[in-house]
Amino acid sequence: MAKKPKKQQQTGGTPATVALTAAGVAYTVHSYDHDPAHPSYGEEAAEAMGVSPDRVFKTLVADVDGTLTVAVVPVAGQLDLKALAAAVGGKRAAMADPALAERTTGYVRGGISPLGQRRKLPVVLDASASSHSTICVSAGRRGLEVELTPEDLAKLTEAVLAPIGRA
Repeated sequence: MAKKPKKQQQTGGTPATVALTAAGVAYTVHSYDHDPAHPSYGEEAAEAMGVSPDRVFKTLVADVDGTLTVAVVPVAGQLDLKALAAAVGGKRAAMADPALAERTTGYVRGGISPLGQRRKLPVVLDASASSHSTICVSAGRRGLEVELTPEDLAKLTEAVLAPIGRA
């Protein structure tokens, strides 16, 4: 007798939610109406969901010594490029060209998720994530976030945990 395939989120699913479902990870999807005039995608997400900005993490793509690297840091702070480079054994880091980040990950700016990317990139998750039972990251589209445990995020992305964020 053939095994029934696991039902995936077909309508409105993104590569990130498909990856989470396929991995059998518990997660919650939060959806909100994205305002293109809002100055910060991450802060908008925190406000719209009523979640503390230190629990909502933004996904940034940087170039570390010629290798695109994903940094996941709280929206309330900034990425420390020197700390990111050190976390992956590099010397210098700079923000990646936005068009290159979009092409490589398969997501648009403001909706880049650390999960389900077109090409698997090294991921560094800010160590502050481990102080929360759950965190929120982009689900792969502006106005869509997933909430999951930092441990599940780190495991699925094979992330290095390091203090890469600063206030």
